[in-house]
Amino acid sequence: MRKLLPLIGTPGTTGTHPGGRSALTCRFRCGDACFDEVPNTSDNTYVGDVIAGALSRRSMMRAAAVVTVATATGAAVVGTGAAEAAAAEASGARTAATTKGARGLRFAPVAPNTTDAVVIPPGYGQNVVVRWGEPILRGAPAFDPENQTGEAQAGQFGYNNDFLALLPLPGERGRQLLVANHEYTDEILMFRGYDAENPTRDQVEVAWAAHGLSAVVVEGDHRTGRLTAVPRHPLNRRVTATTEFRLTGPAAGSDLLKTSADPTGRKVLGTLNNCSGGTTPWGTTLHGEENFNQYFANSSRATDKRYGIGTGATERKWERFDRRFDVAQEPNEVHRFGYVVEFDPYDPASTPRKHTALGRFKHEAATVRLTEDGRPVVYTGDDERFDYFYKFVGSKRMKKGASRAVREHNLSLLDEGTLYVARLTGDSPATDIDGSGKLPADGAFDGSGEWIPLATATADGAVSHVDGMTADEVFVFTRLAGDKVGATKMDRPEDIQPSPHTGKVYVVLTNNTNRGRTGFAAADEANPRNSNKHGHILELTEARGRAEATAFGWSLFLVAGDPNDPATYFAGFPKDKVSPISCPDNVAFDPHGNLWISTDGNQLGSHDGLFGVATKGERRGELKQFLTVPTGAETCGPIVQDRRVLVAVQHPGEIDGASVEKPASVWPDGPGKIVRPAVVAVWRTDGCDVGV
Repeated sequence: MRKLLPLIGTPGTTGTHPGGRSALTCRFRCGDACFDEVPNTSDNTYVGDVIAGALSRRSMMRAAAVVTVATATGAAVVGTGAAEAAAAEASGARTAATTKGARGLRFAPVAPNTTDAVVIPPGYGQNVVVRWGEPILRGAPAFDPENQTGEAQAGQFGYNNDFLALLPLPGERGRQLLVANHEYTDEILMFRGYDAENPTRDQVEVAWAAHGLSAVVVEGDHRTGRLTAVPRHPLNRRVTATTEFRLTGPAAGSDLLKTSADPTGRKVLGTLNNCSGGTTPWGTTLHGEENFNQYFANSSRATDKRYGIGTGATERKWERFDRRFDVAQEPNEVHRFGYVVEFDPYDPASTPRKHTALGRFKHEAATVRLTEDGRPVVYTGDDERFDYFYKFVGSKRMKKGASRAVREHNLSLLDEGTLYVARLTGDSPATDIDGSGKLPADGAFDGSGEWIPLATATADGAVSHVDGMTADEVFVFTRLAGDKVGATKMDRPEDIQPSPHTGKVYVVLTNNTNRGRTGFAAADEANPRNSNKHGHILELTEARGRAEATAFGWSLFLVAGDPNDPATYFAGFPKDKVSPISCPDNVAFDPHGNLWISTDGNQLGSHDGLFGVATKGERRGELKQFLTVPTGAETCGPIVQDRRVLVAVQHPGEIDGASVEKPASVWPDGPGKIVRPAVVAVWRTDGCDVGV
């Protein structure tokens, strides 16, 4: 185990690693990636250097004055009456809901706070939709954290919910189908008396079953906005670390994917570290396998080092209980993780797929749009400091209809097409980019970009576009392919969302405190700040507005941080009228075209939260905080509907030194209860639409 850093920050906040997370979070979610050697040692351009030439000087001058951040305070609700009263007192005076703001953002912004609750605007209500351990399958027992088993967990809602999808359920009025990722497990907060050096087989089996996906039908209360899980519904399903998956696409059957348990290279057990994802126009969900590297032990290969796979034992010690997690014994098993997973929630008997055509890396999200002629385009980021973001353009057209033949056709759409990686160029000379966030001489951080082809898959085979690499190697060692073609190094590419209203594409870059340090890439125009601890968001415009274009323009849409900091930027909107924001992560669009941003690792001394920002019109750049999450938690999986907002509250109480015996949070069920990740619904108590 690595030595943990002392706590960093202000009283009432979490201790953090350089990436903004608690050391406990870094251990269990990403295997202490912030303290590992940066995997990308290529000479490729750093996006910060590119960004250094791109914000509107006029907008920045307008925003440079000293400002006062909006401080309206919201209502906090937790699971018990006593805790609710305490949270309400801590949240301060309430204010009346405001009618000012962009349509969809007309609410009183929640003030930054460290309240151990989900804090929401006045005039809104909330409820917990489903918690870790709640039985959702027929025959699953009630949750008992003191006697949990793998068999029980396999029928219960999984741990650390991240991405959320809410799908229609025709014929069942008032009901929808909720799909959730379960990114990782934190055994210290799950098991009383957990010994990290000597986990038991029972504990490991619970962890295997707590990973993966959950599908659960939920029902809305027409009198309020409450949403509750419907247990034992026929469509409810759990997918775990031992569920059978099908490898599809150009690398399926490759020698690189064959193991002693699967000599065909086409079948794999489980999915791991599913972070964000997306929904498809043909009714399925996509899930990105992110920090899969931390589950595999004893590697000695350079290709594995590029993915951050360690040379010794893992944190969880799964290799003691299943040889497939030991690279020395099963060298190809690790090649079978790091893909985009496709899941059909309407068919409980279906086998989920891993799409090799979308490449193998630490996928953060997988969002889909269609070309004008009906072909899928998928955007996905590689969530690592100094890594890249990608686009896949399919070659087959989506078919409409609900027949089995149509559904099978559409399930193959992500197996044929071309995988691209992004290269960005700034409009300013490198000498104009000093790493401070100061605008270059042309007054703007902006530029152009190109999508560089890596490989193309067809029904007859695949062709590599990277010198010295076969097509199989490109799809399995995609990071190395990006290195070879000179892709632009980014500050942790997270979610990427195309706007359904304007077609512009928003690329979320969470942070990168290594930017500009000795031995690391300096700031560039696309990543203009050294020691970038707050992150930023790029706005891309595909050439001619065509999703399949191979060229694009880009500009900085938002530079996160304290609005009083001259280096921050909110699309030109006055900075005395926005909420402070740090470490943007997952994003989603509301029905009005506003971008909603969840944060992970807030570096401004308050809890993470959910924010809405206008992307068009005269109020473009207006950003308001809608809610905050409890102590130690991250905001994930936002869904914003007309009358309801959903968030996944991930790893509440995950503070250094916390354990089952010494909890750092009492959310969601109050004192004396184990802390549980959960999904929360928020709605207006007057029955009207959110933010209007």
